[in-house]
Amino acid sequence: MADRIARRILVYGVTGSGKSTAAQRISRATGVPWHPVDDLTWEPGWVEVPPEEQRRRIARICAQDEWILDAAYGKWLEIPLARAELVVALDYPRWLSLSRLLRRTAGRVVDKRTVCNGNRETLRTVLSRDSILLWHFRSFARKRRRMREWAADPSGPAVHRFGRPRDLRAWIDALGATEAR
Repeated sequence: MADRIARRILVYGVTGSGKSTAAQRISRATGVPWHPVDDLTWEPGWVEVPPEEQRRRIARICAQDEWILDAAYGKWLEIPLARAELVVALDYPRWLSLSRLLRRTAGRVVDKRTVCNGNRETLRTVLSRDSILLWHFRSFARKRRRMREWAADPSGPAVHRFGRPRDLRAWIDALGATEAR
């Protein structure tokens, strides 16, 4: 499917790869609404939305004609995959995604900016057993394998797999130029 007509887009990648930033930029370039997954799955106080409610929220979005999601959790991954026209896969090396994650997390701890629904990353959350840094290590291989499997599967949605941020930026810039026509 041509990039300019993809209106249901899943941005997927390893933790720290820049999925939310990419989704926001794709949304600006195309006018397709972006739905930040963290806002749909975490309530204030880092209370996780129950899985069935997460599924309902995601299904409601994915039933629409146009959407961009910046992640897909295993609990409901099949919902956006069944409707996505395009998966933008951020398949960056560990050193890159981990360095981005460390820099972003440290910055959020220091400046206390909110992440989603008023939540903040703190030294306590960074050092907890649910740490986003630990999650990076737990999920890295699985997410990379998943992206590569999707790219090799002709029965699924189209997959644009990016190994370098500059290639993603060039693609988004071209996408915006195409949409402006």
